[in-house]
Amino acid sequence: MHYTQIVTELTTGYIALFLLTKVLGKTQITQITAFDFISAMILGELVGNALYDDHVGVLEVLFTVAFWGLLVYITEITTQKVQRFRGFLEGHPSIVIHKGQIVYKALKKNHLDLNQLQLLLRKKDIFSIRECEFAILETDGSVSVVKKPEYSTIITQDLNIVKNPSTLPVSVVLDGEIIRDNLQLIHKDEKWLHEQLRLLGKGRVKDVLFAEWMEGESLFVQGYESKSEGAS
Repeated sequence: MHYTQIVTELTTGYIALFLLTKVLGKTQITQITAFDFISAMILGELVGNALYDDHVGVLEVLFTVAFWGLLVYITEITTQKVQRFRGFLEGHPSIVIHKGQIVYKALKKNHLDLNQLQLLLRKKDIFSIRECEFAILETDGSVSVVKKPEYSTIITQDLNIVKNPSTLPVSVVLDGEIIRDNLQLIHKDEKWLHEQLRLLGKGRVKDVLFAEWMEGESLFVQGYESKSEGAS
């Protein structure tokens, strides 16, 4: 294959994909769903394979991109008109925290572990599960949250409130397993943790879905039955 042909096909593919993205809309870049991800992957593969195939020229590249774009466009129109079809392709939002409680079944259904949930919440400026009233896992993988009223943002300067030092919550139990490194971080040991759990009627660590420590606050504990409790 001549270098001139490579440059021509690569440039043609680049322009065609750019124009196709403009036509199909910004959802191919932002708010990406599973269908959008597959669509983008296939487009890249089509152009990439055509680039190094001596039997494929510029016209074939343009036809391939145009035809695939037509299929995607038809699918997008269908999802706008037929709600059931939209749910099949794009999925449905899932409530992963309901009234302050982690919905464990929703986490399992969406293959989301507690570490990933904490990461998504931190991106929403929520560093503790106890601050969250509702959390919805959107179809694009992001999380929409509603904070509890007592954790809503207020302007302390206007209210002349003396601000307490900020503290970072630390998870000490995740999915029935003790996070020993975090216990060392807060200068606690397993004996202290077992005692706290015993006071809450949680005799076994494996019965605890999530436990979180925060300085000056009670230990936040939730079992798999979605009932949170606190201990001093």
